[in-house]
Amino acid sequence: MKYVLALVVLLGIALGVAGIVLGEADDSPGLQLLGALLVIGAIGYGVRLVRRSR
Repeated sequence: MKYVLALVVLLGIALGVAGIVLGEADDSPGLQLLGALLVIGAIGYGVRLVRRSR
């Protein structure tokens, strides 16, 4: 179960980074913001999972 959640966190980070890169290429600040929020949220969720498991 922990591996599936870790995969979801990594997928969220990857999608967020892709959103930032694509938003920069298209000069779209909204897409960059959503990508950054997705990365920050995925990292926060991952940290919370690690802290709860200990």
